[in-house]
Amino acid sequence: MSKFIPLSIPNFEGNERKYVDDAIDQGWVSTGGAYITKLEKEMANFLHIDNVAACQSGTSALHLSLVEAGVKPGDVVLVPPLTFIAAVNPVKYQFATPVFIDCDDSFCMDPVKLREFCEEECVFDGNTLKYDGKTVKAIIVVHVFGNMVDMVSVLDIAKKYSLKVIEDATEALGTKYTEGPLAGKYAGTIGDFGCFSFNGNKIITTGGGGAVTANKSEVVDHIRYLSTQAKNDPHYYIHNEVGYNYRMTNLQAALGVAQMEELPEFIRRKQTNYDLYCKLFDGFELGKMICFREGTSSNKWFYSLEINRDKEKATMREIITALEKRGVQTRAIWGLINEQVPYQGEVAYKMERAPYYATRILNFPSSTQITKEEIEYVAEQIKDVLGGFCVD
Repeated sequence: MSKFIPLSIPNFEGNERKYVDDAIDQGWVSTGGAYITKLEKEMANFLHIDNVAACQSGTSALHLSLVEAGVKPGDVVLVPPLTFIAAVNPVKYQFATPVFIDCDDSFCMDPVKLREFCEEECVFDGNTLKYDGKTVKAIIVVHVFGNMVDMVSVLDIAKKYSLKVIEDATEALGTKYTEGPLAGKYAGTIGDFGCFSFNGNKIITTGGGGAVTANKSEVVDHIRYLSTQAKNDPHYYIHNEVGYNYRMTNLQAALGVAQMEELPEFIRRKQTNYDLYCKLFDGFELGKMICFREGTSSNKWFYSLEINRDKEKATMREIITALEKRGVQTRAIWGLINEQVPYQGEVAYKMERAPYYATRILNFPSSTQITKEEIEYVAEQIKDVLGGFCVD
């Protein structure tokens, strides 16, 4: 195969050009226009919730959620180490302190260690949880690669200690519970706040862009107000709060409305392609596919192979480089955030699974337009490359 198979690229099979051209023809291209409102309504309908605010990015959605959650300078926010750094950076925007809690085998925050941290490392007076004299205000959980966090346990802990739960569902639009007390609930609609991203590599895209929701409709309205520079008067420049330039543009929203029309089909393809990869890697001794949480239906945004380090001697960089030469784009999972320069001084609690997976996970092509033949080629090349580096 001579062509290059990319990791994850956008898919514009529907009305994207039609709607964007319409927005241009109308002259509504900036942070106002009917497509923004339409996208918000379409998302709310899809997620079975009342209110969604479209914003500039997943990062801005997280920042607005922290602001609305009342996170102040000096507060503590409990965060994951194994995710994209944008999930944690907004904590610093608020001059708050992140404390890193290890992941479980879903790559998501481990609720067992979360509970242990609250019970063993903190002091609770019945109203406020304190760590090292600082108020623990919130938890940010990330549904990594579309894999659902154990939200039942997280909500129980948050309720006990009066903590706000911010769901980073930037990779999990369409993931939902199918069993248990949260059956039917979508990622991003379970905690106090839910954040979504429409970056170019996500399951749907607006180029950039994101969205945020909350468990109270009036809270979403206030977030929308903050995202438009907290403007109080439609005719005069009156602002009663500090706001942000975080509103989505109408051009982006036009793209998003078309993408929302295709979302169910995109999810179906992601799930079908994941099943094919699982079949192709079944019994492969140098690596195994990472599963998704039972009792959920995942959007299966990204696929992961856990490399058998007892047999595989190559570094992840060597594996990625070798596959790239064969026309297959892959990537390692992220470097741990607590080991990055801006966060090396922060507390990391009982890091075990996150460092384990950081050296073992290979992500590979998962675009919705990838063909069966391309998937078979990808699997063949991964097996061959790993076999070539294998320890006898």
